[in-house]
Amino acid sequence: MIRRMFSPLVILLTLWFSFSTLAQARAAEKVRVVYSAIGSSQSPLWIAHEAGIFKKHGLDVELLYIGGGSRAAQVVVSGEAPIAMFTGASVISANLAGGDLVNVASGMNVMPFFLVVPPSVRQIEDLKGKKVAVTRFASATDYALRYAAERWPVKPDRDFTVLQIGGQPEMIGGLKSGAIQGAMLNAEFTVIARREGFRDLADVSALGIPFPTSALNTSRAFIRNRRDTALRVVRAYADSIHYGKTQKKFTVGVLGKYLKNQDVPFLEAVYDLYLGQYIPKIPYPSVEAMKTALDDIASRDPRAHGFRAEQFIDASLMQDLEKEGFIKQLWK
Repeated sequence: MIRRMFSPLVILLTLWFSFSTLAQARAAEKVRVVYSAIGSSQSPLWIAHEAGIFKKHGLDVELLYIGGGSRAAQVVVSGEAPIAMFTGASVISANLAGGDLVNVASGMNVMPFFLVVPPSVRQIEDLKGKKVAVTRFASATDYALRYAAERWPVKPDRDFTVLQIGGQPEMIGGLKSGAIQGAMLNAEFTVIARREGFRDLADVSALGIPFPTSALNTSRAFIRNRRDTALRVVRAYADSIHYGKTQKKFTVGVLGKYLKNQDVPFLEAVYDLYLGQYIPKIPYPSVEAMKTALDDIASRDPRAHGFRAEQFIDASLMQDLEKEGFIKQLWK
């Protein structure tokens, strides 16, 4: 008798939960989110996708890779994807070209680059007469080299030659062949270079240069027209940073998937650099970092004169999360 009475109740509850889950799935808003580099600075988006954090916050995210900050910025300007992760410098450049982009959350406000050299180069002065590589002139690697060199007794172009090689793997190859005697490598490739017997002569991140190397960006129009969606993306982003910093084993697995590398010691070293040091706990946009990028662009592009760093930032979404107690609850 009890079984007969209980069975319909179980059926009703099962149906209720099924319809509830279906309703939640239907309520999840579809949105495209772009990451612009196969580098660990982009990992909060990967974590949010792989850990179901986007879904947790009512989003059905199509996560897309579009290589290069300028290309990713163009996609957001065009409306093909409303929100993307790329350098703050590309936000400024897009606005100078007529876009309406803003930085809504920080990804990384340090320059995670190392000047890597062969063992024969023992000190900065040994670079005199040598060849040092960057990816491209006016790139983040080039900026990092020239900014760091302001503190050195030897200077690029005057005392040593700067070459643009095209990519991090190409710079590793140049070091191995002896074609170059220095390379400005990112943190991941620095770990690889150390294993090949090379050494880092300068850690640019340790110089304290505030630079918006990686940032979560969108358009003013998207915030204005779909503010709730934008807020949920930023909420999921902040949540994923917390998850990444507190769930190392899971995050190392995510890094392995997206970096296409299953070398656990390598991945753990990368994790310790990015999640342990570079990516901030609370990703407020940085006016100071954006100002560094703006000053650099203004030195080459007169259109940037008269602008203020604050004009390329919208901190209101992060402020909303702070007011509602979400950030405090995350890190309690």
